[in-house]
Amino acid sequence: MIMAKRDILSVLDMKNDLDEIINLSIELKKNRYRSYESLRNKMLGLIFEKPSTRTRTSLEVAIDQLGGHAVYLNPSEMQLGRGETISDTGHVLSRFLDAIAYRAFDHKNVVELARSTSIPVINALDDVEHPLQIVADFMTVKEKKGKFSGLKFSYIGDGNNMANSLMLGAAILGVDIYVATPHGYEPKSEFVDKAKQVAKERGSKVIITNDAIEAAKDADVIYTDVWISMGEESKRGEKEKAFTKYQINSDLVSNAKKDYIFMHCLPAHRGLEVTDDVADSINSVIFDEAENRLHSEKGVLYKLLSY
Repeated sequence: MIMAKRDILSVLDMKNDLDEIINLSIELKKNRYRSYESLRNKMLGLIFEKPSTRTRTSLEVAIDQLGGHAVYLNPSEMQLGRGETISDTGHVLSRFLDAIAYRAFDHKNVVELARSTSIPVINALDDVEHPLQIVADFMTVKEKKGKFSGLKFSYIGDGNNMANSLMLGAAILGVDIYVATPHGYEPKSEFVDKAKQVAKERGSKVIITNDAIEAAKDADVIYTDVWISMGEESKRGEKEKAFTKYQINSDLVSNAKKDYIFMHCLPAHRGLEVTDDVADSINSVIFDEAENRLHSEKGVLYKLLSY
């Protein structure tokens, strides 16, 4: 059976079935020790321009547990690193593989790879989005809170690729999201506009603020990410100064609900965006969230390749 090619380059590419993928991921987690051969002999290519712990490991294990195999492709060891075009690379890899997960510095390159392949391309993080992380994040929320409707989800930190994707994911699932950043570090307006449009359809809201306490007040979920993303090392001093009041610490989380959960996509720079007492508290679910990268990616791969 020939299926139409489907890429996941943005969270919006899961607008119609994000909740379904999350439920599938939870089911796969519950039955983690059952032998699955649904993706037997399927081949997943992994192209990673940026370092990775969770994404690479979880994708390799996920495809293996579903009966398939992963091939890691280091860009510096490919002809891509010697001048071959992304388009030519995509055309060739389509002849060998069943899907590609691409972690890139530039979103335009992820789009170009998807255009040039006849197989699914999955965005494994780029400079504007991280859709795979969003499936794991909201899977964790559903496990811990049992619902999406009526929750206040608060992201406090840099208006980066995670902020963009979290806004879209929350909007799709009908979760109210507050994004608190310093002045000048708000998420891109195009993503705010997209999220607000979807939220209006789904009956939720997207609030952008520069007040961390406003975001934290009565929150069900408090989420943060690193202040200095990969490739921004030269901005370290400037950003650490700007983000001082946006650190997730005991004073800030005291404004949240007592049963709030703390989330972080990791790696965490402890002592900067979050303190140890929060990261290691009973409210912290960061390692459950990290584990769910495996199960949620199994859900995504199953959805794309089980035909």
